[in-house]
Amino acid sequence: MSNSGARFHFRNRGVTRAAPLLAAAMLLAGGWAAAQGAPRPESLIKYRQSAYQVLAWNSGRIRSALTGSYDAHEVQSAANALAAVANAGLAGLFPAGTAEGKGWRATTVAPGAFSDVTKFRALNDDFARQASELARIAASGDQQAVSVQFLKVAQACKSCHEKFRQTD
Repeated sequence: MSNSGARFHFRNRGVTRAAPLLAAAMLLAGGWAAAQGAPRPESLIKYRQSAYQVLAWNSGRIRSALTGSYDAHEVQSAANALAAVANAGLAGLFPAGTAEGKGWRATTVAPGAFSDVTKFRALNDDFARQASELARIAASGDQQAVSVQFLKVAQACKSCHEKFRQTD
């Protein structure tokens, strides 16, 4: 077995190569599901909850690097993973029939994501653009520039959460 394959764990340098593979796997899973018929709403809710957990994990990796010992390679790996998932068609994981229900846990999506689809997709597209820009900037190794762009990514997340996520 070759050591060139990507392995997932926090300090792994192979995560950079794994991000495009993760995005491809998500897209292939969606294609497979379409070929098998529409997935159950519970499955779609699980898929989107899982995708957002990956986003949260990689955001945490970047936040840790920015507040602790900065590791440019670690930040670049996490930024690449963020960009890959953000650009993998997340809005497609919110079809009609998934406004309510349970995946790994009860969904927290607000009804507006289904009634104001244009705004929802626009915010999702902005998030994808900001995440892509973060990946581009992270490649430079400039911690200050990464910090500024990471705040833009966080703001893109927040603007969507404020409008389309229910909180208790």
